[in-house]
Order: sequence, then structure tokens, then C-alpha cells
Amino acid sequence: MTPATDNLCVVGLQWGDEGKGKIVDGLAERFDIVVRYQGGSNAGHTVVVNGEKFVLHLVPSGILHPDKLCVIGNGVVVDPATLIAEVADLRGRGVHVGENLAVSDRAHVVMPYHKLLDQLDDRGERKIGTTGRGIGPCYVDKMSRTGIRMGELLDPDGFREHLRANIEQKNRVLRVLYGVEPLSFDRILEEYLGYADQLRGLIRDTVALLNRAFREGKRILFEGAQGALLDVDFGTYPYISCSNASTSGAATGTGLPPRAIGRVLGIMKAYCTRVGEGPFVTELDDSIGALLRERGREYGATTGRPRRCGWFDAVAVRHSAALCGADSIALTKLDVLTGLEEIRVAVAYRLDGKILDVLPSDCRLLARCEPVYRSFPGWKSDISRCDAFDDLPHEAQAYVRALEAEVGIPIATVSVAPERSAVIQRQ
Repeated sequence: MTPATDNLCVVGLQWGDEGKGKIVDGLAERFDIVVRYQGGSNAGHTVVVNGEKFVLHLVPSGILHPDKLCVIGNGVVVDPATLIAEVADLRGRGVHVGENLAVSDRAHVVMPYHKLLDQLDDRGERKIGTTGRGIGPCYVDKMSRTGIRMGELLDPDGFREHLRANIEQKNRVLRVLYGVEPLSFDRILEEYLGYADQLRGLIRDTVALLNRAFREGKRILFEGAQGALLDVDFGTYPYISCSNASTSGAATGTGLPPRAIGRVLGIMKAYCTRVGEGPFVTELDDSIGALLRERGREYGATTGRPRRCGWFDAVAVRHSAALCGADSIALTKLDVLTGLEEIRVAVAYRLDGKILDVLPSDCRLLARCEPVYRSFPGWKSDISRCDAFDDLPHEAQAYVRALEAEVGIPIATVSVAPERSAVIQRQ
């Protein structure tokens, strides 16, 4: 059996979009298996290889390494249409996808009624700002024990009866609560049986597969989606995702024991972004925020939505790094800050005259917090071609060391440009 330290969990320490895809792609070469453990097609991982951009939604970022087995774990909710389109796009661009991709038979299926209910949900001032792709309603059905799992698609008779019961129940909700036309059972049945035919060769018992691989000493890389501040239990609730985006989801989302997770690499970028609603203490609704958005290409890889941008929030990242058990950190998008005269970091919050150094669990309190900033001088020179930490401008080095000190965890890797190779290893 492989020692736990041979495995690695890559987890975002902010509100997602930290650059996990690039880091996983860069690490995949050292591992035998890359497994995605939570989230759905609302996540987007962007990887740039030789100037060519790949945007992945469900398929793990390791797929760009053809000799690696990529697994979509049971903790993921799968939209079959999105998965089929993603696989077709990868194949059309010369990426091998076949026996190197496995989809858990226990993963829940995103259905048309999930998307419709997601889009119809109107919470007024308490809106969450979801992507409308049915992820939340699918997780609701999972927890209410009415969900349909990928393995069921391979049993037409069983799937037909389960779908019929679900459609009858959802149509009552759609008619009475929202006053919309009922969904067609026959159309959805035909559509999803068609998906089953296309995905049949990919759907497998990944729990048995992964546990066997663990016993055989295979090296496993765990890939999270979103970020730990969107974790359903530990994030900025209720403005969160519907799954455990922190390290805690890696075991339940794969069927492997917690001891199999091994070391944890936290990913954070040199500033902060978030999408959707919810409190954002360091948000910059000004020209600097706009500059970060444009220079950092801060638009959703899945939706194209502009991301809200702000200064680095050390209070929030300390919280997520602790709950994820991060052993080391990869810092991304340091290059985006190039050219700024001054760079700020929130080292504490001020609430009703009191100084807080921890993240409040109540979002109503968090929304009232003001940042306590520490300022750093910026740098002018281009850092995108730096190969070693000592090649960075002194101001950039000082900024990295300051983030490391504030979070309390070593920064082992610094990304200085979007390309796969544009990474500095510090240790």
C-alpha cells in the first residue's frame, strides 16, 4: 500500500478560480491517477499548454497527460450532455480520451428538472448567484434520497421507473409553485438513454477501482473544484457551493479512507476574486478592481461572468488553510500585480470597533466587517520569464514572504504567467 505522503490533495483556499487546473496539470506527471472529488459542470479549470487553452468542466485536469487515469468521483454531480460535449471537444483537439477516463457509477446525474428549478428559483435579496446549471437541486435530490445515479442509466427498466416517479413529483412542483408547463417524461427518457449508450464504456465502480489502486501502491492526485470558502459546511454560508469543496470532501467524494489523502497543497492567488453574491471584505469596486479583472482575465471559465476582484484577504485564507490542513501553498497570478504602485493585504477585520483575526461564521457579521490593511510597494519589471525566486524583483519577493508569514504556511510554488511551464519552485 502506498504511504499516505505519496498522495496529494490540491484544494483552493479562496472562493475558487485560484488556478487549480494549471497546478494539477503540472503535478499530474508525478502521479498515476487524478481524481476529481466534488462539484459539477459549474466549475471550470483552465490549462494553457504551448499557447493552446483548454477549459475543463468535469474531466480532471490530468487528462492532458494520456498515460494517467482520470476519475470523476462519486462526489461529483454529472451533466451527461456536458460530459459528452467535453470529451468530444478534447478528442477533436487531439487529446486521447478512452480507457484513461472513468466516471463513478455512484455519481449523481444532473437532470433537466434540476436546471429548470435552478433557473426558476428566486430568493429576492437573498439570491445566491448560482450558474443555473442545476448543481444545487441535484445535490438536494441526492440528500433527499431521490437522486438518479450514473449507474442507473445502464439499467433501462430501473431508470425508467425511477425517472417516471421523479418527473411526476417535479411536475407537481413546477405546476403549483411556478405555473410552468410540465416536463415530458418520454422526451427526457429518450434523451438520457441516448446519453447512457454514449457513456456506457466510461461508467465504472470507481470506489473499488480507487481502493484497489491504493492497495497496489498507485500514486493518487485529488483534484477539488471551487474553493474552500465555498464549502457547504465551512465556507461563507449560505453563499457557498452545495458540496464539500475543502479537503474534507476528498474521502467522501471518492470512497477512499481519509488516511489515503496524504499531503495537502493549497492554491491561492496573489489577490482575491469571487463570483455570485455574498460578502467580500476586500472587494475593489474601482479602477484597480477593474484592472485586476482585465489583466487577470477574471471571467468565469464556464459562464463568462465577470468576477468580483479585491486585495488578498489573509483572514479568510488562514481560515481555509487551517480547515484544509494545507502543508504547503502554490501562489498563482503574481504577475497580475505587476505595475501597481501599492499592494494591500487584509491582515485583520474591524467589526463594531473590535479587531478580528478570524473569519466570522455568520455572513451577516462578515458583511459588516471592514478590512485592516497592510501595504506593500509594488514592482514594475515583467516577471513572466523569471525561472527562480531570486530572479523576482525584491518587492515581489517581499510580498510573497509577507503572504507566507500572514497565512503561516510555506509557499512552495509561485506561478508567474498562464503557461504550464511558468512556475517557480521554491523548495
